[in-house]
Amino acid sequence: MYKIFISIFFLLININAFEVQKPKVYQGDENISGWYMSEKLDGIRGFWDGKNLYTKKGKNLYPPKYFLDSLPAFSIDGELWTKRDDFENIQSIVMDKSPSKNWNKITFNIFEVPNIKGNFSTRLQKLQTWLDKNPNKTIKIIQQIICKDRAHLNEFLNSLVKLKGEGIIIKDPSLEYHTGRSSYILKVKKVQDMEAIVIGINFRKKSNIMKSLILKLDNGVVFNLGSGFSNTERINYPKIGDIVTFKYYSFTKNGKPKFASFLHIRKD
Repeated sequence: MYKIFISIFFLLININAFEVQKPKVYQGDENISGWYMSEKLDGIRGFWDGKNLYTKKGKNLYPPKYFLDSLPAFSIDGELWTKRDDFENIQSIVMDKSPSKNWNKITFNIFEVPNIKGNFSTRLQKLQTWLDKNPNKTIKIIQQIICKDRAHLNEFLNSLVKLKGEGIIIKDPSLEYHTGRSSYILKVKKVQDMEAIVIGINFRKKSNIMKSLILKLDNGVVFNLGSGFSNTERINYPKIGDIVTFKYYSFTKNGKPKFASFLHIRKD
């Protein structure tokens, strides 16, 4: 019989009073011709409100002064990033409350300019105009490509996957800025991922080695996650209350992720 420890408390998180754009998952039958597609960077999302830098969940970030001084007086939304396949390193740098010299490896890759009137191109042009007058190495505007059709989308996705890219974000460029989860902003990936909170831990018999995590999704579905862990991670396992990211392929009829596999702990 395995030892099972289940938390009776839920994690409460105080977030700042803003809401960010959130993509839905591309299903394959949407009409995306003429939409803008760009690489989905696997870093820490940063939301700059003109004065402070936050994560997508509203946690304060503490970059060095030179980094903050390079940012505009208006809001920008993007990914704090170094390079592909480097998430753990990015997270360790960005989430440190005492900023290290490694922040010089971080760039702020912008995919949205909130609260500006006009369509997507108009909003991005607001930042580009500012950058023309205030050039710096910190801010980059993520390249946007006009998508011709599904074949073009798949070709772009396959080219990124070969380079260890995470996926694509594709969005309708005709709309005004809006927040929340939207059918007009879609993420396209070979394998999907999502997050869940750890509410319990299963251990191997007569040991302190983790066998699986008991996870709870936002919709209340509870399941065990036992794949994708290294031997080190089974000893130094996530704790109750942690948020973890896992990949999966689809859902069972009961709403549980199929072939789920652990990726990493999220601290943002």
